[in-house]
Amino acid sequence: MESTRFVLINTSHAGNVGATARAMKVMGFADLVLVAPRFADVLCHEEAVAMASGAADILARARVVETLAEALDGVDYACATAMTPRDFGPPTREPRALFTELAARQAPPRLALVFGSERYGMSNDDVYRCHAVLSIPTHPDYGSLNLAQAVQLLAYDLRQAIGGFSVQPRAPDPERADARAVQGLLDHLQTALTEIGYLDPAAPRKLMPRLNQLFNRAGLTNEEIHILRGIARQMSKTSAAAGPK
Repeated sequence: MESTRFVLINTSHAGNVGATARAMKVMGFADLVLVAPRFADVLCHEEAVAMASGAADILARARVVETLAEALDGVDYACATAMTPRDFGPPTREPRALFTELAARQAPPRLALVFGSERYGMSNDDVYRCHAVLSIPTHPDYGSLNLAQAVQLLAYDLRQAIGGFSVQPRAPDPERADARAVQGLLDHLQTALTEIGYLDPAAPRKLMPRLNQLFNRAGLTNEEIHILRGIARQMSKTSAAAGPK
């Protein structure tokens, strides 16, 4: 199912083709087929390339065919997309549940997800060619989705069903400053605070011990120590430039 094919029928907006390519690529899919698009050169259209935003390779490998039958060649299981269920035709299914069932099969099928025109969706004849109709569960009062949005939602659900990508861990936290570095900062701050008149050595009122506790709770890194000592250094320079008060 990694090779799932995304089929767009009678696409009228080049930007939607590019946005579809982008939606596919971020979920790890690459097989895009267009059936009789409005513009014959849609795959190299300026708007399509712009909306692909780094997924131009998907457009470069995409194919344009004349019929849905050609687009489904080699496919084992085709899913139509529709906002409302039909009285006749393949069963309507919720995407996530169906994808999970298909992925659990001993021999998962070669899948195709078929999307209709932005203007009028899929024709009944095209829907009848499919094994299931996917209905994205949206708010009952408003279920209108842009083509690329629908592609993104289904691509995400499919990716989760066949094995989602792990979240990339952030870089490890910087090394914490040791006690000696923290004490050096405290000594530097004590001097600077005295110079600007904020700390009265005759009546310190436990200011430095409180700052010590604050820094211990914060778990300062060496870089943060350097920043705070730079601030203390600038305080001393400013005080010296101002002269005696």
